[in-house]
Amino acid sequence: MLTIFETIKKVAIKIDHAIKTEDLGYSDSENSSGEDQLKLDVKSDYIIEEAFRDISIVKSLVSEEKEGELQLHQEGKYTICYDPLDGSSLVDVNLSVGSIFGIYEGELKGENLVASAYVVYGPRIELVIATHNKKPQHYRAQNGLFNFIGEITLNHKGKLNASGGTQQHWSAVHKTFIDGLFASGYRLRYSGGMVPDLHQILLKGGGLFSYPATTDKPEGKLRQLFEVIPFAFIYEQAGGEAIDANGERLMRLIPAHPHDTSPCFFGSKSEIEALKTAYALNTQS
Repeated sequence: MLTIFETIKKVAIKIDHAIKTEDLGYSDSENSSGEDQLKLDVKSDYIIEEAFRDISIVKSLVSEEKEGELQLHQEGKYTICYDPLDGSSLVDVNLSVGSIFGIYEGELKGENLVASAYVVYGPRIELVIATHNKKPQHYRAQNGLFNFIGEITLNHKGKLNASGGTQQHWSAVHKTFIDGLFASGYRLRYSGGMVPDLHQILLKGGGLFSYPATTDKPEGKLRQLFEVIPFAFIYEQAGGEAIDANGERLMRLIPAHPHDTSPCFFGSKSEIEALKTAYALNTQS
């Protein structure tokens, strides 16, 4: 497992360099979800694929930018599901973006995730790694090396609110709930990038990130294997919670297809309990 984390560190430096130096335009292709791919999406995907080709414990790769599973080593133990450059469209306006990694052993489902990590590319390169029964570990790159900053722990209640999706497509229940958060003093912090927004909530002590079911995307927008499950694991390890629109733990998700999506809510315990109450959900998630 340590080899995988060290490889992610090397990848992060290379992707950060690509962000700062390479063409920001669109490629001539689409990803598996039918979205136009930026050249940086393709480049980041290539960097990660090449880095893991020689790591024998990695059985296969599943990327947001590819349709199926890429087999690497038959004797490998782990499958790495990743979003090579989450929020890539924000690069041309110079906002932070990130990479997300979910490390699975066995069938690709939430309960088989053994570790996850994400990288933030902003004014500084930061990395968060989560493993079982341990608080997420926070690192910052300096001169090409990642230095340990500390463990991440969420407070019981936070102050930040980041809610995705076009508001005109929100349900009445969700809009009322979000309006209530603002009325009680929560601050809006939403860049449109999953990685920087969830990272900010983690480092600032707590709050809520939500991407609900909407009329235009009833199954949510964020992908289970690459985005939802890895961050659910990190939030739970930090002392928070992560649930779907039915109040079920996101760690119980069993994707039927590598690119399945899900409505998702990540936050401190207080915000998740308030959400369950607003949605009239069973609180025994």
